[in-house]
Amino acid sequence: MLRLTLLLLSLSLLVPAASAQESTETLRLSGTPEIPEDLRSRLDQYLSARSAWLTDVSPDGQSVTFTTRFADTAQLHVATQPMGMRRQLTFRQERVGQGGWIPGTDDYVFSSDIGGNEQYQYFRLDGATGEVTMLTDGEHRFGSLQPSHGGDRFVVNSNARNGKDFDVWVGSFDDPANLTLIAEADGAWYPLAWSPDDSEMLLMNYISTTDRRLMVAKTDGSGVRAITNPKQPQAWSAVTWHPSGESIYAAVDAKGEFNRLYQIPLGKKGLGKRGWVPLTDDIPWDVSDTALSPDGKTLAFTVNEEGWNTLWFLDVATGAKERVELPPGILSRVMWARDARVLAFTMTSPTSTGDVWTMDADSRALTRWTESELGGMQVDTLVAPTTERIESFDDLSIPLYVYTPQGEGPFPTIIDIHGGPEAQARPYFSSRVQALVAEGFAVVVPNVRGSAGYGRTYVSLDNGFLREDSVKDIGAVLDFLAEDPRFDAERVGVQGGSYGGYMVLASLTHYPERIKAGVDVVGISNFVTFLENTKAYRRDLRRVEYGDERDPKMRSFLERISPVANVDSIQSALFVAHGANDPRVPVGEAEQIVEAVRAKGLPVWSMIAMDEGHGFSKKTNRDTYTLLMILFFKENL
Repeated sequence: MLRLTLLLLSLSLLVPAASAQESTETLRLSGTPEIPEDLRSRLDQYLSARSAWLTDVSPDGQSVTFTTRFADTAQLHVATQPMGMRRQLTFRQERVGQGGWIPGTDDYVFSSDIGGNEQYQYFRLDGATGEVTMLTDGEHRFGSLQPSHGGDRFVVNSNARNGKDFDVWVGSFDDPANLTLIAEADGAWYPLAWSPDDSEMLLMNYISTTDRRLMVAKTDGSGVRAITNPKQPQAWSAVTWHPSGESIYAAVDAKGEFNRLYQIPLGKKGLGKRGWVPLTDDIPWDVSDTALSPDGKTLAFTVNEEGWNTLWFLDVATGAKERVELPPGILSRVMWARDARVLAFTMTSPTSTGDVWTMDADSRALTRWTESELGGMQVDTLVAPTTERIESFDDLSIPLYVYTPQGEGPFPTIIDIHGGPEAQARPYFSSRVQALVAEGFAVVVPNVRGSAGYGRTYVSLDNGFLREDSVKDIGAVLDFLAEDPRFDAERVGVQGGSYGGYMVLASLTHYPERIKAGVDVVGISNFVTFLENTKAYRRDLRRVEYGDERDPKMRSFLERISPVANVDSIQSALFVAHGANDPRVPVGEAEQIVEAVRAKGLPVWSMIAMDEGHGFSKKTNRDTYTLLMILFFKENL
């Protein structure tokens, strides 16, 4: 099943060298020194690593498509034999996102935006001629495109109706401009899966990370019915159809903290209250993804266990399940070949880049299709983290991934804070983290309260007026560093992107004497201006998490805790990096914190990439950012 979900953009971050105060057509640097050539030469292997990310597997399981980068941006490639030659299919200056073959054809559909603006459009690539045509209108944002099983139609969501709400539409590949509205949304609605006979579509209404509702729409536009209770918020996920079309598989936190997998009967009035078949009650973690084999015999599902993935096969007929033995890692884009019992996925780990694999479901034979270059790095020099836990101010257990260099400490230490906030730091391969460790830094990656993956309660502990409790968790990390001989508590820096950028700035205001340097990437500096200026289609979603700035009491609170209102407390060195086209956290958030900190006489490094959005997707920008970030920490720690 092809699932082109909204792209989750990596914040692995940016480009070639420019000197202090230098601006180029696409890069504006201010306050930054010239990057030493010896640093660039020493880290070139880390900058040159690449990954391959699965986009689709052919119907017979004998070829795969994936995105990888050989020039400046990730493009679409195909491999027709394991570890064989990769043939490039797209040649755009901008990044190419998820895509897949149109069933019954050799044609391909893929997504792309311009300059990181996230106004995603879909394109059709003719398999015979290589000609590319746009399927969407070029003006609005489109996402989650899925071809029907028959290959004649597609479903997509878009804010084309009013620029704000994401409705769900069905179109014909022969006449893509003529769309049928099947679900008019109030908020963000996403198509999940075509029914086995293509007559219905499972939909999700995303209210918040703990309130995700399910609906079923007729694909001819004749009606929508809710199948979950909006008065009982639950986090529905990993939803797909049973092969009969009379029930669904879904993971939900109906009976506890974690999303357990169930088979649930589907009636005319919604999900039946009886007849739920629990399938993973013995697994105390979130089920994160499901995929049903084309013959309807096997349901593959993944489980997020402390940030790592395990893969399971469920026998549809008997309900028996089996854990599949795989190397420790993280799986993504798990999907079946349409006409074969072949499961495909991307697998990565802290010491191996993302690569494409398939598995024969019957023999369990594992086949590696790509071996992405490590840029010359030797695997035995890469560092895997230990998973540790600390207690915060209220005795809450906070999980950490800890990377330490070889040799004896104490090491200067970077606290690396993820974005979201309803996301989870996981032990993916990160050339940026590996480069820091190679340069002698320990890296500590916390999943502070508000992170996903640790239960319904945990992810909600930072909402609204509880926002600064997550900042206090960083205080607990600092206490941990001070008590552990591996770390030098006198040389501590923080870095983070998006919400993690806010956490960096907030940490600098809360712990100015304990943190020497901070790197804020596409971060929030003022919650009120952020909420007022983020794209309209995101505003209500963010108000659920952060609070509604239109409420006077909440507005006063948000203004009080915003870093830009507390710059007088900042004593640390600061580096701010942002994309000028960021639709999520507008670049004004970077500009106002740089101006405010400089106004009090502190030096600030600033980098604005004019051709980027929420993060840095182009290699030249990522390289410059990475080199400046490491240089910044070396100079200040």
